Amino acid sequence: MTIDGKLIEKSETQEVTNSFKKREFVVEYAENPQYPEYLKFELIQTNCQQLDGFNIGDEMSISFNLKGRKWTDPSGTTKYFNSLQAWRLEKKSGAQGAAPETPPPPSDEWMKEDFSSDEDLPF
Repeated sequence: MTIDGKLIEKSETQEVTNSFKKREFVVEYAENPQYPEYLKFELIQTNCQQLDGFNIGDEMSISFNLKGRKWTDPSGTTKYFNSLQAWRLEKKSGAQGAAPETPPPPSDEWMKEDFSSDEDLPF
């Protein structure tokens, strides 16, 4: 999955155990600009360093996996947890708020070509 958003918060890398580290960040996702969503993502292991090149306010594209876990506590109650695990971050090009480039209109040059000769027809 991939979404675009604006970086709102970023935390430092946390060493959860000797062999596991993670880093969290929050993105403003404005599919409907009137009601923006604030989504917390996590990066794990070597992906944590990807966030180093970003500043608060940067527009970015986030590729991520939706993860879900089931856990039963000691009393036997089952709980479910979701996380958004990012695996690629890319800066959006262009100035903030700039209109996207419009591709040039298709050319009509082909219409000016002379098709009067039948020499290359297969029948």
